[in-house]
Amino acid sequence: MKILIASDLHYPTINGVATFGRNLAMGLASRGHEVMVIAPSQTSKKFKEVDINHVVVRTASVPFVPYQNFRVSPNPSREVKKAILEFDPDVIHIQMLLWIGQATMKYGNKFGIPIVSTNHAMPENLMDNILLLAPIARPINYMLRQYGARFHSKADYVTLPTQSAIDMFNMTDRVTVPMEAVSNGIDLVRFQPGTPDAEIYEKFALPQDVPIITYVGRIDVEKHLPILMQAFAEVRKTQAAHLLVVGSGQDTLNLKEITHELGIADDVTFTGRVSEDDKVLLHQIGTVFVMPSPTELQSIATLEAMASGQPVIAVDAGALKELCQNERNGYLCEKDSVEQIATGITRIISDPKERKRMSDESLVIAKTHDLNTTLDRFEAIYTDLINA
Repeated sequence: MKILIASDLHYPTINGVATFGRNLAMGLASRGHEVMVIAPSQTSKKFKEVDINHVVVRTASVPFVPYQNFRVSPNPSREVKKAILEFDPDVIHIQMLLWIGQATMKYGNKFGIPIVSTNHAMPENLMDNILLLAPIARPINYMLRQYGARFHSKADYVTLPTQSAIDMFNMTDRVTVPMEAVSNGIDLVRFQPGTPDAEIYEKFALPQDVPIITYVGRIDVEKHLPILMQAFAEVRKTQAAHLLVVGSGQDTLNLKEITHELGIADDVTFTGRVSEDDKVLLHQIGTVFVMPSPTELQSIATLEAMASGQPVIAVDAGALKELCQNERNGYLCEKDSVEQIATGITRIISDPKERKRMSDESLVIAKTHDLNTTLDRFEAIYTDLINA
């Protein structure tokens, strides 16, 4: 098959959409399909490149104001049309409903190409970062959800990463085309339990004699990381521990200031952006993984942590309850509950037997999200649409 993947966020940008899009492209290409990705340039200028085993067409881009670490293409129509005509795909898979997604939907429909559309994002992810719009966030979120339903109804098939996400958006009531939950999936060969060498501890100046609480992901406002900092400060009152924050984003300086205000700066490591190989090892180092964000439609980072053998502390919001199953492989907490997050962390790091039990359960759950299963399902969806 000739498969075109269109995404307004793509590698080397770091977030769930970008990670899934690249995993999908590399996985499909490794199975013998001809894959092309259309995504924003990271240098502002348009160009074409090869990413390991597939082609990426980069469209002219500008910085995205709410997230200065993202670049977007606000006017890619001509570039998208040209790429589609030259590649002549059998099927199109759209990852986002911003400008590249809109242009790809328009020309895919015009040229009669089957289209799969996946929804990865919640409006709250954007609104939490535009503080001036906070007073009117609720009606704007409603309008964005309505727009999303209209956009996805133009596709031939719609997927979301979890059933919780479908239920959350009431998608079955508002989208008029077939829909199903298909996990983003992770590479279980790459992410698995292990015992890293001392070198990785030395590289990031991490202690080897205390439990390590980890967070991996973007460091932006909607992730609610100040809550994690406050919870860790409570944990440190009774337990020796270290907090490892892996990733980058616009809230980094604020979080560092908070660690000084709370008196925990010496017990917190901010790695910034790391290589994919280092990320695998840092997941293995973790004693327990914490996801304080209430706006996750799945959370690839949480899945990676679970596949690496970590119990999970997560917010009982979004779709996280499908991964963090309360008292099975971790603890679910109320949104922004410093006390509950701190209690959950303390229970796990202070009880090795409980930690091992939950670690084993995380591995069992993670095995149901194998990337190969995800690739199998999308291949079947593409084939059915092409044959139809």
